Amino acid sequence: MAMRQLSTTIEQADPAKKRSDWQVIKSLLPFLWPQASVPDAVEIRVRVSLALVFIVLAKISTVFAPIYLKQAVDALAPADANEAVIAIPLALIIAYGAARFLGQAFAQFRDAIFAKVGVRAVRRSSAMVLAHLHRLSLRFHLDRRTGALSRSIERGRNAIESLVSISLFNVLPTILEVALVFGVLWQAFNIWFGIVALVVVIIYVIFTSFTTEWRLKFRRDSNALDNKANTRAIDSLLNYETVKTFGNEDLEVREYDRVMGDYETASVKTQSTLALLNIGQALIISLGLAVLMAMAASGKIAGKMTVGDFTLVNLYMIQLAQPLNFFGFVYRNIKQALVDIEKMFDLMEVEPEITDKPGAKPLHVTGGEVRFENVTFAYDPRRPILKGISFTLPPGKLTAFVGATGSGKSTIGRLLFRYYDVSGGSISIDGQDIRDVTQASVRAALGVVPQDTVLFNDTIRYNVSCARPDAGDDELHRAAKLAHIHTFIAALPDGYQTLVGERGLKLSGGEKQRVAIARVILKGAPILVFDEATSALDTHTEKEIQANLKELSVGRTTLVIAHRLSTIVDADQILVLDDGAIIERGTHDELLRLGGSYASAWAKQQKSMAIALEIKDDFSAAMSSGE
Repeated sequence: MAMRQLSTTIEQADPAKKRSDWQVIKSLLPFLWPQASVPDAVEIRVRVSLALVFIVLAKISTVFAPIYLKQAVDALAPADANEAVIAIPLALIIAYGAARFLGQAFAQFRDAIFAKVGVRAVRRSSAMVLAHLHRLSLRFHLDRRTGALSRSIERGRNAIESLVSISLFNVLPTILEVALVFGVLWQAFNIWFGIVALVVVIIYVIFTSFTTEWRLKFRRDSNALDNKANTRAIDSLLNYETVKTFGNEDLEVREYDRVMGDYETASVKTQSTLALLNIGQALIISLGLAVLMAMAASGKIAGKMTVGDFTLVNLYMIQLAQPLNFFGFVYRNIKQALVDIEKMFDLMEVEPEITDKPGAKPLHVTGGEVRFENVTFAYDPRRPILKGISFTLPPGKLTAFVGATGSGKSTIGRLLFRYYDVSGGSISIDGQDIRDVTQASVRAALGVVPQDTVLFNDTIRYNVSCARPDAGDDELHRAAKLAHIHTFIAALPDGYQTLVGERGLKLSGGEKQRVAIARVILKGAPILVFDEATSALDTHTEKEIQANLKELSVGRTTLVIAHRLSTIVDADQILVLDDGAIIERGTHDELLRLGGSYASAWAKQQKSMAIALEIKDDFSAAMSSGE
């Protein structure tokens, strides 16, 4: 497929080796002439072929139009100036007008026929980039800057549209027109007229190429600063509440304006050098026009050329000036598009850290047993996170992980989802190493409620049903009821069609977490992971949802990462992590009898809860007495 061809071409490129301009353009050819396996390949090929035919017809009409005008001028200016009657060359005038019209009409037909090809190229390239970004690993997305990334993708997408259309509609027609004009001038007069016109074109192209290459550094600087400014603005808006809380509106605007100031300087340089380029191009065309007109005037005086010939030379040079001026614009656009597309190619050259093995088969879940065997892992080799831990999550049982912040609890969940591969040891589900099966099948078998729930800027219905897009309303409502959020949603003016806002900011932390719980309930995965799943809920709601989660967990392998120890007292086993190692394991009662770290943490939390209840009672008593 065209999309696959382009993706393969880009992904196999060596990031350290700079891609030539021709390689970039060549990699876009599958969009113009897709393989037969592409569903609409025949239609695209027919459209491109017809567009090429209309390009040739348009240029032939454009080149022949001045010949008709030359003949009309000669007919109106006979050699004998005393001739009393001059016939109006009506046929030649009509032919001239028709040729001019057909040149424009064929160009419009070309645009109309090719429109779908260009838009389809943008559609496929956009889908290709998004698919590639989704294939990249979690490490890449944790390091990325959303603003700069989105701007690079937007410019790269637009650059592909420009390159696909420009390469076919502007470069080829300009070359064809120059060749036709050269041939007509040679045949109509002599080879020197053709040579002068060709020399003008060559000098024009060389000047445009070198000057545009020189200007590219300003374009690159402008792009980099534009990315930086866009990133700054988006980060500021995404953190709107933080900015407001600390009263940093002026600071954010000043920082944005500072970056925009640098962008302004780079943009002024870009525009100033563009003016210089345009002046140079106009000078070259004007000098060429003057030389050819002088040659034609000399020929007229010598009696070898007519007034019509003089007019013909003038028209051809003016007519050539238009595509040449446009060629300068086109060349600049091509070079700028290549600069714009560099960042997108850089993204496409990033290889996914986690990939399926060749021929990997789907995970086959029977009981849902999860086994970690001597697992070691580090985000950074200099700082180990997990240090040879081993444990088993029995099928249909609930296992809880507790430990201080940074002990490695959440890392266990990320490794289970295979967002990262283990540094050492293995993770298996029902005896199948998760590195030997497809990632999609592993994640299909897992349901998760994360500690920090981020929702799509869409409706509540979309955010719940994304777990199972084919789920019906009854299933959706049942999941929401089990998550104790159906009543809240039903009371909203727009119900399940309520928009939750950017990252779900229109909902409270507890409401977002309940949406996430409804989502995992709807998915119905055989293995469940709750990462501080009730941390944002009040005590009453937490107890209600815990009861529902306990019901939901029946028959499913469940892993709970907990901070509040009161939420896991009924766990079948509790594993206590410290500094990447398991230091205690057992049931709640067994760990209390052991009198170790778990028992100490339990005592502290119970004392804190008692103090909190005492304060609450004192506050309630004070309010009731009117103090």
